[in-house]
Amino acid sequence: MPLDRFVLILVIALAGAGVTVLLGALALSAGHLPGLGLAVAVPLALVAYLLVRVIADRARSGEGGRYDRPPH
Repeated sequence: MPLDRFVLILVIALAGAGVTVLLGALALSAGHLPGLGLAVAVPLALVAYLLVRVIADRARSGEGGRYDRPPH
């Protein structure tokens, strides 16, 4: 895996964790929890973003992926 892709995934994961913690802290300080939907929505949105990036990268690549080659 190239270093830039690894760093991108790491930054996205850390940002998702930070946003999740921030939203949880804001909800707790407000005195009520908006429900499980908000806590699940942020990580699901980040996973969807990563899937879109991977699919777009594989579609742009004309050589196929590492797992598309037959074994030797």
